[in-house]
Amino acid sequence: MTDNFVIDARGEFVVGKAQTTPTDESIGFTNSFIDALRFWGMNPEEAFPTIKSGVYSGTAMINRLLERKGSRVGLLVTAGMEDALILERGVQTHLDFSYSDKLHIATHYHNLPLIPREQIKGIPERIDLFGETAIPINEAETRKRIRELLALDIDSLCICLLHSYRNPVHEMVVQEIAEKVMQENDCVVPIYLSSELYPIRGDLPRLNTLLIDAYAAEPSREQIQKIRQKTKDQGATFELRIMATHGGTISTESKELARTLISGPIGGLVGGRHLASQLGYRNVVCTDIGGTSFDIGLITEGDYGITPYPEIARFVLSLPLAQINSVGAGTGSYIRINPTNNRVEIGPDSAGARIGVCYKDGGVQTPTITDCHVILGYIDPNYFLGGEVKLDPERARRAIEEQIARPLDLEVARAAEGVIAILEENLKTTLHATIVGKGYSPMNYTLLNYGGGGPLHVGGMSKDMGFEEILIPSWAAGFSAYGCSCADYEYRSDISIDLPLEPGVSKEEKSGIVDLINGQAAFLQAKVMAEFEKSGIAEEQIEYTMYMRIQYLGQLNDLEVRCGKAMFEGPEDLDKIIDEFEELYGKVYALAAKSPELGYLLTTLVVAGSVEVEKPRLPAKEIQSKDPSPAAGKGLRPVYWQGEWIDTQIFEMDRLEPGNMIRGLAVIEAPSTTLVVPPERYVFLDQNNIFHMGEEV
Repeated sequence: MTDNFVIDARGEFVVGKAQTTPTDESIGFTNSFIDALRFWGMNPEEAFPTIKSGVYSGTAMINRLLERKGSRVGLLVTAGMEDALILERGVQTHLDFSYSDKLHIATHYHNLPLIPREQIKGIPERIDLFGETAIPINEAETRKRIRELLALDIDSLCICLLHSYRNPVHEMVVQEIAEKVMQENDCVVPIYLSSELYPIRGDLPRLNTLLIDAYAAEPSREQIQKIRQKTKDQGATFELRIMATHGGTISTESKELARTLISGPIGGLVGGRHLASQLGYRNVVCTDIGGTSFDIGLITEGDYGITPYPEIARFVLSLPLAQINSVGAGTGSYIRINPTNNRVEIGPDSAGARIGVCYKDGGVQTPTITDCHVILGYIDPNYFLGGEVKLDPERARRAIEEQIARPLDLEVARAAEGVIAILEENLKTTLHATIVGKGYSPMNYTLLNYGGGGPLHVGGMSKDMGFEEILIPSWAAGFSAYGCSCADYEYRSDISIDLPLEPGVSKEEKSGIVDLINGQAAFLQAKVMAEFEKSGIAEEQIEYTMYMRIQYLGQLNDLEVRCGKAMFEGPEDLDKIIDEFEELYGKVYALAAKSPELGYLLTTLVVAGSVEVEKPRLPAKEIQSKDPSPAAGKGLRPVYWQGEWIDTQIFEMDRLEPGNMIRGLAVIEAPSTTLVVPPERYVFLDQNNIFHMGEEV
């Protein structure tokens, strides 16, 4: 589904939802916008001219990468590295496999290279790891390789040379040579330099990220441009921004568009942080159940973590990514019986926008989780998307009976309920492992549940987990879009510095390190400023913040620490950041694991530049009676629960008022989502339009 979240000048908002249109996302975007505006009695022609800013978050880029439908890219590498994409690295060959497979190296799978071997050429040259020239560039051979690539009718040219993050001079020379050759051959294609876009240590992640920028990100601008044009055609004057992996928004004209590769779940995490800060929660676990995936993110002590080498679409990348754990389990996930062991398997593939067998126009033959929802009475087949999409429960019943119930020798409803139980147990296991794996307990966290499918399963997946509180925003279906509106306009630039700080280092040496850091910080600030200039942002509007990734000397994993200022003022600032690293290390690992006697390595410097933008305010309404008004009730509907059909009270979510309490078993439905309240549980709607789920005592 395509969600739309519209905020007015008072901070009040409406949520719209429509089916995604993958071939042209601007159609689904417009339909979703129309759906949102109907709550205010407006149309796009009235609304667009009044909008001050807009943020987009889509899946065109990641889908293009997954489906391998990118552009034709030519690649220049250091001679001897031409087979890097074929060889990969061990860690990349067992991504997405089970822990036991990884532990025993029992299974591995090599990715199909993004570009074929003939489009990769090696250049005789070498910069060593200290940034010194070991082998000068052979200009004649370089010109020859560039001509060979241009003859292959490439759409773009990527240049990724060894250790260019340490010294970019060879990549810059190759770029100059390429521009001359193109001029001579009357042929111009975009050129991408790894040292310019991703000057980070780690050859394969840097190469992967650079290629994805040219292969998938750049062609995906077409979808973004269609949306921009659609808004302009209806009178919009605002600049469209796009959600980036680090949790900020950037211009759609940004050259580093790969930073927006995965943005939907990021929006939910940013929205969770914003909501937590407004409500005073310090520790929140964010859970997003959509049509294709289950996404989990932890907000600890008011913020989420950033990983510098994320694993996306079976590629290890060099991108700052808000830490999110995703598994292929959503309401559109396919259900199958494994013929070998006769066990139920759910996902990881999904029907996506085609919903399930119950949606006859979707052409789906394999049953999905949504088909189970329809059979069990959780979802009203005549009220999906407010009745705009009609579902056929009989089609769903036949598919479940033939493909699931009959092989298991079960009655259809019993089989569907068993599938839901398996799904929710899987969700619970993943949720528990994510929290405990970070050294915490569910009792330390408030559960924030959202996504179109989240409220359907929140009761089952939270059972006996012991969370402090369970929150379900009434706008759960559009929560990721809400999160996009909560994000600052922010660019983030990273560079590897690899500065050792050995035990007993003198104050004078620390001063020298501080000067080196400030020099690199000024370089990164200039990069950030150049991006803001594209949007007409003045430098005085930008607030810069430094971050440092630090590890103990000799260890492999670093941690990101916020410096809290734009530049270091002296050695005392360096001491302070080391103290903060020590405190963070003790929290993440253990106090006993601290090893200051080893010394430290300052691995990466990060500069973030942000500009304040409009953000939504939570609604604040008057608390009413505990008992819902008769207008909120929609009568009774048979719902299958624990082996029997129960006449269950149905409520219209939009007609409930703050203060209302609903006891289970009950179903609260809206056009965009459905909240199931299990027996012996209740939900209370607060003044902020957030449901609190609790247990009856």
